Amino acid sequence: MRVVIAPDCFGGTLTAAQAADAIATGWRRGAPEHELILRPLADGGPGFVDVLHTAIGGVLHRTVVTGPLGTPVEAKWLMHAGVAYIESAEAAGLHLVPREQRAEMCERATTRGVGELIAAARDLGAHEIAIGLGGSATTDGGSGALAALGLVAVDKDGNPVESLAECVRLEGAADLGRALLIAASDVENPLLGPHGAAVTFGPQKGADPAAVERLERALTAWADVVSARTGRDERDTPGAGAAGGLGFALLTLGCESVSGANLVSGATNLGSVIGQSQLVVTGEGSFDWQSLRGKLVTSVSGVAAAHGVPCLALAGQVAVGRKQAAAAGIEAAYSVSEHVGSVKRSMSDPGGTLAELAEHVAKQWR
Repeated sequence: MRVVIAPDCFGGTLTAAQAADAIATGWRRGAPEHELILRPLADGGPGFVDVLHTAIGGVLHRTVVTGPLGTPVEAKWLMHAGVAYIESAEAAGLHLVPREQRAEMCERATTRGVGELIAAARDLGAHEIAIGLGGSATTDGGSGALAALGLVAVDKDGNPVESLAECVRLEGAADLGRALLIAASDVENPLLGPHGAAVTFGPQKGADPAAVERLERALTAWADVVSARTGRDERDTPGAGAAGGLGFALLTLGCESVSGANLVSGATNLGSVIGQSQLVVTGEGSFDWQSLRGKLVTSVSGVAAAHGVPCLALAGQVAVGRKQAAAAGIEAAYSVSEHVGSVKRSMSDPGGTLAELAEHVAKQWR
């Protein structure tokens, strides 16, 4: 039996490639006669550039840009056949903010470096720039990225401001050259509201309830200013809440929005590989309700369903019921923490415990 192993990264513990290797290691122990095809994937978040570079080649560039804390960081991005692929997490990722600083910085982290990467790709002649959105430390509504491209937020006196609460208008114009922007998003969340950038993702970035309320008010005011300046109101557009509202800023620039998971699946020729196999195994750190809103796991299960191939999900934790999983095309979902007895145990050896689960599942599916 041919088995395609096509996971996402596992939330800060395993890259997609490491997760695929761990699953394959366990699977070979449980079903050594199976032929395994490894296709580590990404949906716009961490690993976006590495996965694409492995799949399609191209030239990796490394550019020093402004990190989420305002200090320099080196970010890699990919150029292939005139198309630039940028991973927002490389310049504004949560992994770039020490855990002990997240509560303090959650309202100040900037996406300026992402705008600087876009400018670098533009200056090298990219005719198309695909920006993977996900894994960010920011909730600045993309204000930093817009400032790097020429649209500066100012106060009533015309002085540049960092706080969105003080912004009354935008000055300048975004300079994209001839490049077409594409937002490769990992979520379908709007900018505001109960499923928006601040409420849904703010707590993951260190925001307590009071900070979430302040961020929501600031993003609301920012949306009003940006919409008035550009004539486009994208606050309710699916994906506007991606990367702390960076999706909103890109959409106001006329950016085309696509599924990051579908973009990567297409580039890696996933459909053809799955069509020649009998089983698909995907996975991610937490299989929960967010997984059902544009994340990679459901994208992979959709490709599998189109080819009539059953799809399994292996995750650190599973918070989706059987009926919900089935509706998303997942035949069965398995939890590492449940299998090994606790979250603590699973986190003590992420690769080893994932391999243990994979071995157990492989024996069931021989």
